[in-house]
Parts: sequence; C-alpha cells; structure tokens
Amino acid sequence: MFHLFLAIIVSAVIDSTTLFIGDQTPLRLEATVPSGEHIQMPVYGEYLIPGVEIIRRTGIDSTRLSDGNMRFSQQLTLTSFVDSLFAIDPIPFVSGSDTLYSQPLMLNVVQPFELDTTPAITDIKPLQKAPFWWWGLLRWFVLLLVLILLGVGIYFLLIHIRDGRDLRHIYVHQEPERPAEEVALEKLDTIREEKLWQAGREKEYHTQLTDVVREYIGKRFDVHSTEKTSDETLQEMKTLLKDQKELYSGLNQMLRLADLIKFAKWKATPDENEQSLQMAYRFVNETTEQASTQATNEENVL
Repeated sequence: MFHLFLAIIVSAVIDSTTLFIGDQTPLRLEATVPSGEHIQMPVYGEYLIPGVEIIRRTGIDSTRLSDGNMRFSQQLTLTSFVDSLFAIDPIPFVSGSDTLYSQPLMLNVVQPFELDTTPAITDIKPLQKAPFWWWGLLRWFVLLLVLILLGVGIYFLLIHIRDGRDLRHIYVHQEPERPAEEVALEKLDTIREEKLWQAGREKEYHTQLTDVVREYIGKRFDVHSTEKTSDETLQEMKTLLKDQKELYSGLNQMLRLADLIKFAKWKATPDENEQSLQMAYRFVNETTEQASTQATNEENVL
C-alpha cells in the first residue's frame, strides 16, 4: 500500500479488511517527504466512499525522522451499515503539481445475523403496570368539576340570552367523520404515487407508511399506537388478532422492518419495500371486512 515518487512515500493502511455491520476500523494515512517539501493530505467529508462513513478523524501529526525527512500522518475511523464488499480507489496525496496515489483497498462488511422473516409468532415480554397515582386522579376530578360548573354557567347564560336574541347562528354544522379505512386507503394511495423509496427516501417512506397504519389502528381498534412503541402496539394487537395469525405476522414484519430502517440504518430490498406497502393495504382491507361482518351479525341477532 505504498507509492514512491521523487523520495516521497505515501501509504493508506486499514486495520481490518472485514468487519460486522456497525463495527469500526481505523484507516491510517501517512506521507513521508524530504525536509522542505510540502504534501497535502487527502480531504474527505462525511463518507470515504458511498456506504462507508467516516465517524471520527484525528488532526494531521508531523514527525521529523532521524534521516531528516518529515512524516505526516492522520487516522480516520470508518464504519458501515451496508452488507457489501467495498472497493476503495487509490487515495490521492498532492505535492505541488503532482499527485501520488496509495494502493487500492478492499473492505468487506458482513451482517452477523439473518433477519427472521418466517411467519412464526413468538411471545412478547409483558408490559409492567405503573403504580396508581392518587394525586393524578384527584387532579382530573377537580378539572372535571370545573368543566361541569363552567358548562352549567354557559347553559344558564345561553338561556338568559335566548330570551332576547335568536341563537340559531351559534350552531355550527359539523361534517361527519370519515370512515377510518377510507382515510387510510387514501393516504396509502398517495404514498404509492409519491414513490419515495424508488427515489432513495426509504426512511421517509417507511415512516409515513407506519404512521398511516398506526393512525388506522387507533381509530379501528382504539389502540393508541401513535403513542406506543412497536413492541407495545404488537402486544395489544396480538390479542385482537388472535384468530388472524397470518395478518398479525405481516403487521409484525412491517413494523420491525420500519424500525430497522429508521433506527439501525437498515437497507431494505425493493421487494421488502413493496411488501410493506401491500401489507398495509391488506391489513386495512381485511380488518375492515372483519368489522363489517361483525356489525352485520349483530344486526341479524337484534
């Protein structure tokens, strides 16, 4: 990994050529030049190459050697979250009008585990209940009492005003709330048309997708999913979907994949991206059909 040009020696040495996703390895850059000569060390931004990040860098150290030459060195700390074999082109060092290059490098980043995509359902650790908060209950009781008194006061005020005025203008017509499935399917259609993951915006794509599903779960099942973690949401949905294990498995896979992409910089495949959208459509449609069937059965019983 050395290059000699007019008594100038440059090198780029990487400690580990194979590492697990998320691990780190140092890359040492060195240049030895005759006394009085100048050398410009390589300058990089956030990435060494696409997929290989530079998370730390030291300053450039200079050392005078026993033969009078000067040695300049710098260390870059590398990491990657992409399972791939990276070819790093020769690194350039500039001396005057000349450019010297190190030897090319290879970095193999591997995944230490395989993502389980089987539909098997595993138990989730149960949630712990918080201790009962009496002061919080008392505070809500006082607030409720104040609201009741305020409502009574407004009622008598309106009765008093009604004697001399027509109050028809104070009634505001409110549009009926749209069905949860109609809103969810409309948002999913918008996500499909925007083609975010095809444009490289995978994190935004999966965030919008899971937000739509979480909002729908809140309206359909009265589970406040937007305020819960994926584990908490799945814990409640496991009971509600106990007779629809395949549907629950798909919801589990979709939420887990979104968490990996948002928090672990996971790179999903095109098939996984498309499957998450199709799973969202399927979840909304099948749970809507189930709710309609239950409502019909209740009407027949009555």
